[in-house]
Amino acid sequence: MKFKNFNLDRWLENWLIEDMGSGDLTTDLIVPERAVAKAYIHSKDIGLLAGVDVAGRVFTLLNPNIQFTVYAQDGARLDKQTVIATVEGDARSILTGERLALNLLQHLSGIATQTAQFTALTVPYGTRLVDTRKTTPGLRLLEKYAVRVGGGFNHRLGLYDAVLIKDNHIKVAGGIKAALELVKKEISHMTKIEIEVEDLAGVEAALRGGADVIMLDNMDCDQMIEAVKLIGGRIPVEASGGITAKTVAAIAATGVDIISVGALTHSVRSLDISLDIDIIK
Repeated sequence: MKFKNFNLDRWLENWLIEDMGSGDLTTDLIVPERAVAKAYIHSKDIGLLAGVDVAGRVFTLLNPNIQFTVYAQDGARLDKQTVIATVEGDARSILTGERLALNLLQHLSGIATQTAQFTALTVPYGTRLVDTRKTTPGLRLLEKYAVRVGGGFNHRLGLYDAVLIKDNHIKVAGGIKAALELVKKEISHMTKIEIEVEDLAGVEAALRGGADVIMLDNMDCDQMIEAVKLIGGRIPVEASGGITAKTVAAIAATGVDIISVGALTHSVRSLDISLDIDIIK
C-alpha cells in the first residue's frame, strides 16, 4: 500500500518551511557544502511500518538527486534491527530532512501498529474497526491512511462526506425525530445518515425516523446486545465511546457491525525509528 495524494508535496513543503525557516543553521555551519553521505533508516522497535514513501519524499523534495532506496514497504512487520531504507546523496539535505521524515514515519507507524493490535481483537467477530475525526490538524489523511495500513477502515473523512447527527445536534433540533426530518428534507439520496443514540428508546426513534446507520454511544455491553436485537440486522450498528484494547473484544462480541475508536489516532505511541549516517565524504 502507498499513500497517494496530490497535496502531499504542498504539505511537506509547508512543514519543511516550518522547520527550516531561513535555513538549517547547524548543518550549514558544520557540514561541507559538497559533502555526500549515506544514511540508514532503521527500526529500534517492534511494530508495523507506515509512511515510508512519505518519508522518502521529504528528502527528494529537498534535493531531487538524493537516492532513497526502500527495503521495507508499508505494512511490513518491523523488529528492532529492521533496515527500512537508505538515503544517499547531498549530506546537508539528508540532515535537514531527517527530523521531518522521522517524525512522520514514527507517528504513522505508531498508528498502524496500534490499529493492527485492535484489529486482531475484532477480526474473530467479523466486526469492522474504524477511525474517527479525532485526528491531528493537517495530518488527517495521512493518519487515516496509516489506519488502513494497520488493517482498519476509515469513518467519514470530514464534515462534508456523510451526515452524523450527534447529541448536540439532537438537542438543537428538539429530538431524534425532528433532527432526522430536517436532514431528510435537504440531503442527497447518495448521502448516508448516521445518528448517535444513548438508549433503547433512541434506537427505536432512529429506526422509525429512517436512519441509515445507528451509533450506540457509551452503552454498556448488555445494552448493546439488546440494541442489536432490536435493530435486527436492518441497518448497520456502530459502537463508539471510550473504547480501549481491554474492552474492544467484548464490544465486538455484542454483535455490532462497526466499532469506532478515536484512540487509533488521538493517543498513539510513536514507533522508535532512527536515521544514522554511515558514510560521509
